[in-house]
Amino acid sequence: MATILVTGSNGQLGNEISLISKEYGQHEFLMTDVDKLNITSLPQLKKLFNNYKVDYIINCAAYTDVDKSEEDRKEAEKVNITGVTNLAKLAANYQIKMFHISTDYVFDGNTPIPYSEEMSANPVGVYGQTKYKGEVEARRHTQTIVIRTSWLYSKFGKNFVKTILSLAATKPEISVVFDQVGSPTYAHDLAYAIINIIDRNEKDPAVFKPGTYHYANEGLCSWYDFAVEIVYQAGSPCKVIPIRSEEFPKPAKRPNYSVLDKKKFRQTFGIEIPYWRYSLIKCLNELVTK
Repeated sequence: MATILVTGSNGQLGNEISLISKEYGQHEFLMTDVDKLNITSLPQLKKLFNNYKVDYIINCAAYTDVDKSEEDRKEAEKVNITGVTNLAKLAANYQIKMFHISTDYVFDGNTPIPYSEEMSANPVGVYGQTKYKGEVEARRHTQTIVIRTSWLYSKFGKNFVKTILSLAATKPEISVVFDQVGSPTYAHDLAYAIINIIDRNEKDPAVFKPGTYHYANEGLCSWYDFAVEIVYQAGSPCKVIPIRSEEFPKPAKRPNYSVLDKKKFRQTFGIEIPYWRYSLIKCLNELVTK
């Protein structure tokens, strides 16, 4: 049995891990969010690690508001860098294996081929910059798996899928950018992959292989393509209009192309990654039955 600490448990990935944890009753899950455990507070973290013998940390805690981070850099740095530094230092001291969740926004989006883990990071906004610095801190602990993911969605919280469904239910047409390309990721799939690695590692300690990996659902699309598929699968008559990013300006620049190459993850852990359309349909079915 393993004791697994999950930070940021009220987010999309944290909620999906909580859901999946019911299938893994042999392990103990400590689900925490900022109200229970503030990762920027060393005293709080030390108290928890003194009270529990934690075997794994899954750090889902992050400052994720891409636009707001442009004007709130200090808060983004506090959570995405300082908090991760704290976790990594204590994980090393207490000999705890750690998963740290990062983002495709560590890349500038100027390369028209899928990004591998070996390609240079060059974040263009505060969010990506703080997440990349957080990765650097996480990797100081030699027993860390950094997972970069992209375009996360689920039945929990706020996300693109739920926004499009809401707009399509009230408007005859919506406009969505077509010149930003990436891979949507169903948080449930990523949650399962992480717990699967932990569960298998408990039986075979060679399974956990520290390093940086990319995980997103297979395939690629633009935000426009994604919206069209959401509307189609929902059976909505709403029309989706393609527009350029410059027609929908935002405070933070987004990567134009941030498709992640998942080959290393597949080969290392032997976990199949579902195609994005199949996973979208599963999520939409969950939303209908929620």
